[in-house]
Amino acid sequence: MTALAPERAAPADRPKTRPLAAVLAAVGIPMFMVTLDNLVVTTALPAIRADLGASISDLQWFVNAYTLPFAAFLLTAAAIGDRLGRRAVFIAGIVVFTAASAAAAMAAEAWMLTAARAVQGLAGAAVAPLSLTLLAAAVPDRLRNAAVGVWGGISGLGVAVGPVVGGAVVEGLDWSWIFWLNVPVGVLAVILAGTVLGESRGGAPRLDPLGLLLSAAGMLLLVWGVVDGPDHGWTSSRVLSMLTAGTLLLGAFLAWQHRNPTPMLPLRLFRSRAFSLVNLVTLTFSAGAFGAVFLLAQFFQVVQGLSPLDAGIRTLPWTMAPMVIAPLAGLFADRVGLRTLIVAGQVFLAAGVFWIAAASTTGVAYSDLVVAFALAGIGMGLTFAPISTMSLGSVRPEDRGVASGANNTIRELGVAVGVAVLASVFSSYGDYRTAQSSLAAQSSLAAQSFVDGLVPAVMVGAAVIAVGALVALALPQRPVAPR
Repeated sequence: MTALAPERAAPADRPKTRPLAAVLAAVGIPMFMVTLDNLVVTTALPAIRADLGASISDLQWFVNAYTLPFAAFLLTAAAIGDRLGRRAVFIAGIVVFTAASAAAAMAAEAWMLTAARAVQGLAGAAVAPLSLTLLAAAVPDRLRNAAVGVWGGISGLGVAVGPVVGGAVVEGLDWSWIFWLNVPVGVLAVILAGTVLGESRGGAPRLDPLGLLLSAAGMLLLVWGVVDGPDHGWTSSRVLSMLTAGTLLLGAFLAWQHRNPTPMLPLRLFRSRAFSLVNLVTLTFSAGAFGAVFLLAQFFQVVQGLSPLDAGIRTLPWTMAPMVIAPLAGLFADRVGLRTLIVAGQVFLAAGVFWIAAASTTGVAYSDLVVAFALAGIGMGLTFAPISTMSLGSVRPEDRGVASGANNTIRELGVAVGVAVLASVFSSYGDYRTAQSSLAAQSSLAAQSFVDGLVPAVMVGAAVIAVGALVALALPQRPVAPR
């Protein structure tokens, strides 16, 4: 069966049965808040720069200061939650995230905003993986696939509307309200989580301090090196040093997990064909899809001269579709099988991205792209929930926390790698700076230069997704957790 085995709650805190809507609100609202803030700041960067007198480097760090600790500490936060209590760490993450949002809103200098964003990312790493684990523990078996589908839709919605919300808030209010809005939402989320969710634990009974240090440091350096690659050059000593150090630290982490009797990431999880392959699909899916979205959002602004808000709205057929499709995928998972949904999702997504690349020209009409955007969105929607369900369903109940952390970590690594690699391909064939600086003069040559880089880069994204579709063919139709 596809349904996941019931989670083991802490005996003293075994949760009462709660309405599904209340459970989804308790885990979904914090998840939406965290994923929203991943991209919400991007459309507000010009306003923040003018208000704080920020440099170009500062603007990059307003984004990277969030994504780096978020990606680096997902696995660590999931492991700590397994040991200390998932609900406790989840609520702590919401509290810290809310406080950091208030600090970001009150920032008077660029370094203050950067520091607050870093704390947001660190706290968000505690919310993202544990929200899925707590959901799996709180709903009955018969509703779990549907619930995970809705969770996937909420997560996708946060990513989708981030740039749109950021643009709307900046145009209607002030950039600080991007962060102030998190405060009442965070307070509500803490109340819901404290009253609706029950406590649960899993994994080894003791913390693994060395494992925590090696994994966090290794992921931080690896992701940092990938993010810096396009700007500093992949062969620069700075980037090579970070990539090498990150790889060595992660290698040491895996060696220690193999020897440690109480590992934070049990390597036996990867003996499961379903768990190993679904994480590989997660990597290719996130790299190809989000790398392409990153460039296409800029296409509408740089080439077609749209505002950030209008550009974000143009991508909604792609980015909003998962909100509708993901819950449906969860509902039909038992009938058609998870492998079928994942393969179909990757095929639709690859086809949509390839279509967009083939149709992109300086004068392309939006009507020529909207169907391709919708096809890509349907593909993403068919992927979100089944990947999460396959990941959790292929491990023991007590391992779900660390499995969720590993899957989320690989997804974030894929996003970073995809954006960096596709940006490098773009730079090899096109020119972003020339197009941007010449936009006021309506330079057709500059616009063409951007498209010249966009097309091969997005083609590479489509090819990466297509590889994931082939890998997904080897997945089992339904996961079976080891006994």
